[in-house]
Amino acid sequence: MVKKVTQATGVTSAGATPAEAMFAADEASRALGIELVEQGEGAAVLRMTVTPAMVNGHGIAHGGYLFLLADSAFACACNSHGPVTVAAGADIDFVAPAYEGDVLVATARERTRFGRSGIYDVSVLRGDEVVAEFRGRSRSIRGTTTKESR
Repeated sequence: MVKKVTQATGVTSAGATPAEAMFAADEASRALGIELVEQGEGAAVLRMTVTPAMVNGHGIAHGGYLFLLADSAFACACNSHGPVTVAAGADIDFVAPAYEGDVLVATARERTRFGRSGIYDVSVLRGDEVVAEFRGRSRSIRGTTTKESR
């Protein structure tokens, strides 16, 4: 089930899904104007407008901001199931440059989950054009901090 989020930056944790609650507490993403547009089991859609502060010396969006957008979508998708889940690793391929004023949409989808691990793909688009492709590997955190859970 996919849920459209009507007030992306105004989500509170009371009655929120796990992904909404996590995003509501994500000051880094929200401070950059990233919005949670949709979320569901193993899926999320986030949106960000490239600001002048995000442009590098070549006049294009700094890759770190594209990675951050994709990583935030990945985080919402992999945390949609409930247990606290973190990145075990991630890779990104930059396909096309993004520019100031571009509205970028990151769509994350779960590819597979096995045990406490998962693999997620995120496509970052400007309209219909692919700007970047990201693959994240997740790991759910157990409730204990015993040696066995590490």
